[in-house]
Amino acid sequence: MELDKSIDIHFPDIEEIAQGEEYFILEQDGKKEKIRFHDYDRIYEIPGLYEHMFYERYGCNSPEVVCSLLGDRLSETGDKAGSLNVLDIGAGNGMVAEKLAEMGADTLVGVDIIQEAAEAAERDRPGLYDDYHVADLTQLPEDVVRSLEKTDLNCMTVVAALGFDDIPPLAFAQGYNMISSPGWVAFNIKEDFVSDMDTTGFCRLVTKMTESHTMEIRAKHRYRHRYCQDGTPLYYYAMIGQKREDISENLLADFI
Repeated sequence: MELDKSIDIHFPDIEEIAQGEEYFILEQDGKKEKIRFHDYDRIYEIPGLYEHMFYERYGCNSPEVVCSLLGDRLSETGDKAGSLNVLDIGAGNGMVAEKLAEMGADTLVGVDIIQEAAEAAERDRPGLYDDYHVADLTQLPEDVVRSLEKTDLNCMTVVAALGFDDIPPLAFAQGYNMISSPGWVAFNIKEDFVSDMDTTGFCRLVTKMTESHTMEIRAKHRYRHRYCQDGTPLYYYAMIGQKREDISENLLADFI
């Protein structure tokens, strides 16, 4: 979806800015508005703005990279994309689900914490999701739990949504426990968050999951997620895992 031509986007004249602080000025009908890159509720309200900002201007290619990596691992094991019933966490307006649908995924269920994301998904890609829930994974309502359990989910995707308080480790873990074993997990995360310098808890969670054989990492690929506002490349890791078992209550207790 293209951005309305009546909208002008202005960018700050800066040499360096932290990823979580990036912003732009949106001007329309003589009114100016400052919007941070992580103000997703506002960004999703404006048709075409999300794609214009992150994909056209800053070259984000994470849905393609993560889904391609998943496809490669499926081919290696002989699994078929058509057998995937996917829980797409931090689903947004359906960029990842669109790639999964092209691969042939059977069922697509989106979860996002903001209503604007669900509305944007239906507006921009109507009918793409078989179901879409606006919910907090750390506090799922019983009706949503029942709906997810009936779907026989066997794959979880989380793309461009981990860290920065968007999706905490506990939400990732709760989503993971909603899919069957064995199952597939495809996600990406900023390289800083899988290092010893990590303060988000993801490095510790992934380490505990692999050491306990809860999850087996089948692929790990460092790549350019997008360009930062100051023009420098922003590197992430794309990871593909296979679920062996649920995250235990003891392990999960460290993140509650």
